[in-house]
Amino acid sequence: MNKRDLIDAISARLGDKKTATEAVNAVLETIQTTVASGDKVAITGFGVFEKSERAARTARNPATGATINVPASFVPKFRAGADFKALVNDGKK
Repeated sequence: MNKRDLIDAISARLGDKKTATEAVNAVLETIQTTVASGDKVAITGFGVFEKSERAARTARNPATGATINVPASFVPKFRAGADFKALVNDGKK
């Protein structure tokens, strides 16, 4: 399922594609800006979105074998909630 499929599924429940598009975009933008600012977004039963620090490291270019210094960076991270994990494993909500 991609973003368009998600909007179509929500619009089937809401009855209006414009409202569904605005709702999906608002949720995604809010999660992105909140996580980018360093806060976490916890949705009970679904999971937690948070900002995680990736340490600096030395990597190797597979084509040439040369070592490359990779600087520290931040990445988004998602941890699934208990209800979400149970649904994926058992197929029950």
